[in-house]
Amino acid sequence: MRIIKTKFKGLFIIKRSTNFDNRGFLRELFEQKKFSKKFVFDYFSLSKKNVLRGLHLQLKKPQTKIINVISGKIFDVVVDCRKTSRTFGKHFSIYISANDNTSLYIPEGFAHGFCSLANDTILYYKNSNYRSKKNETGILWNDKNLKIKWPINKPILSSKDKKNLNFNEFLNRNNIKKK
Repeated sequence: MRIIKTKFKGLFIIKRSTNFDNRGFLRELFEQKKFSKKFVFDYFSLSKKNVLRGLHLQLKKPQTKIINVISGKIFDVVVDCRKTSRTFGKHFSIYISANDNTSLYIPEGFAHGFCSLANDTILYYKNSNYRSKKNETGILWNDKNLKIKWPINKPILSSKDKKNLNFNEFLNRNNIKKK
């Protein structure tokens, strides 16, 4: 398992090893000793092609996440919502597939979302904190201020994600001041 830094403090790309033989393969997903954060909650999602989930975060009871693609392919996006960060308000994106042995380590304070690029895309998430519905919030996937270049124009969205806030509304509602 190799940890690759990004220009965002605390945001890492994880490259894992896979061992193949005539039966198939064996792939590492997680080694606690590689991370200082303790992970207490796991879940997975199944998405059809063109489903977009996000951008989600919990300001209170924040979560560090590790995103693993078990089946399919995604375009994964995070937005830095840490007001003291030099990359505050900027986004990072990456394509991740079940075939590329890549995961994304997302620290607390980032909004996260992804677009499924294949049918039956399965994501497996590790979380450092439990889900807290009353502390969840979301930012609109297509907010013009964020300038995210999604690979699709007409995603399938949940009714909840259609009501997410634009970035400025998110900042105002949560009393977060721009630098």
